Amino acid sequence: MKIILTFMCALCLASPLRADDAPKLDPRQPYSAERRNPVTYDVEFLVAVTAPYKTKKLRVWLPIPPSDHGQELLATELTAFPDAVKPQIADESLFGNRFAYFEFANPQGAQVIRHKFQVRAWELRWQLDPARVQSVTQWPESFSAYRRSESQAVVSDARFEKLLAEIVPQRRGPLQDFDTVLTWVDGHFAYDHSKASLKASSVHGLENLRGHCSDYHGFCAAMGRLLGQPTRVTYGLNAFPKSSPSHCKLEAFLPPYGWVSFDVSETQKMTQAIRSNKELSDSERTELLTAARRRLASGFRDNTWFVQTRGTDYDLVPKASARVPVVRTIYAEADGQPLPDPDPSSGEQTTFAWMTAHRFESDHAVKHPFTDLDSLREWAKP
Repeated sequence: MKIILTFMCALCLASPLRADDAPKLDPRQPYSAERRNPVTYDVEFLVAVTAPYKTKKLRVWLPIPPSDHGQELLATELTAFPDAVKPQIADESLFGNRFAYFEFANPQGAQVIRHKFQVRAWELRWQLDPARVQSVTQWPESFSAYRRSESQAVVSDARFEKLLAEIVPQRRGPLQDFDTVLTWVDGHFAYDHSKASLKASSVHGLENLRGHCSDYHGFCAAMGRLLGQPTRVTYGLNAFPKSSPSHCKLEAFLPPYGWVSFDVSETQKMTQAIRSNKELSDSERTELLTAARRRLASGFRDNTWFVQTRGTDYDLVPKASARVPVVRTIYAEADGQPLPDPDPSSGEQTTFAWMTAHRFESDHAVKHPFTDLDSLREWAKP
């Protein structure tokens, strides 16, 4: 499955960033990507949570999309039914994720939380130049949460170090090495609805070589940290009909570009669809496969997705019973016990403690660039 990256072969090594430049690095740096093709979505998002019988306290944390260079939250309205609970709004301190917190006393039957909001999302393009990406010998303390090796989700222990030495036996530069890892994942991981951690577990990815987007990107985040790059998993919503709207992407901090988005799992699914498309000629197939890989390696985020949470392993506000590995669409607890995340895409799961319903209306027609082959045409040539 491995695709030869011919456009990477002649690139020079990146120059190291001097130690006295390190304080200029800031994880709060806004995206530097070029913005294109804005789309405004009117979103109606509902979640029905059914606590176990005789639960005394049901607690629900619902993420609120942030406004930044890649998206803008234009309006928001939160309600609950049948218990008309008013939420508390607060930001957690580690990554700045914002949540609406609902607390239901002695809930009877399902409680429905409704979030109506409007969000504008842009397509982001970084157009990464490997020769410009700088290596950093000493990262500021502010990046520690994006570089740690032990956590619930992104673990990078000796097993990962051994595998990395096999994948990248000789260092060429920050972006070249990182892209080598992404290419390895494309060739060795399998997308599997019945074998997913739902927690961005790098260990799950390493041990199974399969799972959902979070297992792909949790694994890539772990390997990126061993390469010396701060990384994070970003969870958001796909703004089109699907069983579950949640989807995650990978971000790596690559100076001077800052945070850059990569979607390894969706690119892999797209390349597999290209290979199996019998209507394409051999030359068309090769051209599209090269374009898909080029788009991934250059840094790309689509406008059919918007972020809700960033990072892994953090305390909610108010605190939950434990740190959360990730928050996909909501996090819920009944009398201090976490309610399991549903996976409606898995044919083996038929009962759910909670479930989402969602509707997205865009201000104009937009195609999903990971299924629309025409979206790759402009990436076919260097």
